[in-house]
Amino acid sequence: MNWLSLLGFGAQGWSDELLKGAWLSIEISVSAYLIGLILGLFGAIAKQSKSVVARSVASTYTTVIRSVPDILVIFLIYYSATDALSYLLSMSGLSVQFQLNGFVAAAIALGVVQGGYSTEVLRGAIVAVARGQTEAAFAVGLTRKQTFFLVIIPQMLPLALPGLGNLWLIVLKESSLVSLIGFTELVLVGKMAAGATRHYLLFYAAVGVVFLVMSGVSSLVFHYFEVKASHAWRRT
Repeated sequence: MNWLSLLGFGAQGWSDELLKGAWLSIEISVSAYLIGLILGLFGAIAKQSKSVVARSVASTYTTVIRSVPDILVIFLIYYSATDALSYLLSMSGLSVQFQLNGFVAAAIALGVVQGGYSTEVLRGAIVAVARGQTEAAFAVGLTRKQTFFLVIIPQMLPLALPGLGNLWLIVLKESSLVSLIGFTELVLVGKMAAGATRHYLLFYAAVGVVFLVMSGVSSLVFHYFEVKASHAWRRT
């Protein structure tokens, strides 16, 4: 069987499975990225807080995340999160039995990792906004909450986009790590196809090309938004 047949669609080819795996990789990456942005925003706010406790918690979180291997975080969440949540529920008087599935575990684990790096990217963007903007907002009567959402966020986004774009590319590649917990994303599908056909170079190269295409398209999308945000910021 030639390589065109192996990469074809239908019963004889593996392209159907590769595309499904690629889509699952994207779903995991998007979910983890959004979780990471939420955690990163809270972390960045905490690091700028006047509360010593909030700053300490945020600093500890980012330090641990940047020091511990990502795969270890995935293993910890996948293999221990279910027991931990069951224990917490039992302490509240609820006896609920459940199992954290691979997709949720992967999204949470990668999201927690992304949150650590997003915290630093967003914190740097917040710090880069001129202090005079905040002072001017307070002078016209805006509250701290209104100032953050109406003044700081619109100005920090153009500054944060390049870093956030890099983090997206990182989480897209790191989605391959969830194959180690048996989740059938793109890399695991490629490994299965290579093992079944003994065409290792063909399928691993195909997986690499798919990742390259996804990364290239993502870079173009982020570049578009960076240019639009930069033009809007200059006009402002």
